[in-house]
Amino acid sequence: MFFVIELSSVAWIIWIIRAVIKGRGRWNKVRIAILLFVIFNALVDIFAFKYVRYGTSFLINAENSIAGMRVIADIPISGGGFRYDYQSLDPQSNRLYIAHLWSSSVTVFDTEGQKVVADIPDIASVHGVLAVPSLGKVFATASGSKEVIAIDNKTLHIVGRTPGGQYPDGIAYDPVDGKLFVSDEFGGKDIVIDARTNERIAEIPLGGEVGNTQYDPIEHRILAVIQTQNQLASIDPKTNVVVDKYNLPGCEHPHGLLIDAQSRLAFAACDDNAKLAVIDLKTMQVTSLQTVGEDPDVLAFDESLHRLYVAAESGVLAIFEERNSGGGIILEKITQGFVAPDAHTIAVDQKTHRVYLPLEKITGPVLRIMEPIE
Repeated sequence: MFFVIELSSVAWIIWIIRAVIKGRGRWNKVRIAILLFVIFNALVDIFAFKYVRYGTSFLINAENSIAGMRVIADIPISGGGFRYDYQSLDPQSNRLYIAHLWSSSVTVFDTEGQKVVADIPDIASVHGVLAVPSLGKVFATASGSKEVIAIDNKTLHIVGRTPGGQYPDGIAYDPVDGKLFVSDEFGGKDIVIDARTNERIAEIPLGGEVGNTQYDPIEHRILAVIQTQNQLASIDPKTNVVVDKYNLPGCEHPHGLLIDAQSRLAFAACDDNAKLAVIDLKTMQVTSLQTVGEDPDVLAFDESLHRLYVAAESGVLAIFEERNSGGGIILEKITQGFVAPDAHTIAVDQKTHRVYLPLEKITGPVLRIMEPIE
């Protein structure tokens, strides 16, 4: 039996120290407290030897750990091995954009050629990323510089920088009004940006820390989860005004959010109690709570297979399927299994049904490609 220390804890300590030194004059008491809390937990992980068992090898091998899924490939990716975040797939160019927080860059991966095309640098502590092919742009949130970055999707050069609040994170795009809605997590707002001109045009106070923000094309509204209030906010994108807020009972600290517009369902990842809240978008009520891995984060949805993937900081991937039941749609768990430490971000290709998980692998970072077994 072999064990391995979760080295990402060391990386987080180094990153935090660098961030504090670089911006010490701007850090407020709340953010200092958060940083100290993260450092404390990282030290506990290291000195308590938070081990992960890999059978008879130091290498991550999850090939048989999730029933109904198989590993296609582990493709080496660049930029160092620590802390990946959101991903966005452009189906027109078959390019997958991966936020690499540790290296402050966005990795561009060719899903057809299965290779890294480029790494776009100078995006400080990048979190969110969203490809908008109709505008020829990719947008990324740089929490280190408190900006929203616009990237030309042909040249892969940065073409705009817009103030994004205190801590810009998730991004949603409203194609009707041509606006970006950016979660300012610690600022408690959604920042509104003209996606064509990269001009900041409004900020919408939400009354608490903001998790992810998504666009509902059927109702033409923006939805955002409020982490510290356990609520879902509905925003009118034309007026940039909060229309209503809805409680999410049983969901503690919702962060991840995804909308299945056709089925009129939304899903919120509740990272404080390892639950997935299923929300009926017609009634705005929580219809069920599903168990997932500890610290659930990023969600991905396969539209034709009606499959929902929930990736967690604990490295556990939960897979659900929408099914018709008595005239309504319910969500049932298909399987759940461990992938790798910190495997908290996932993307799905709607054409091939393949899923992508950037992993902080011991032998170097890889992009794990998996697909459902028919």
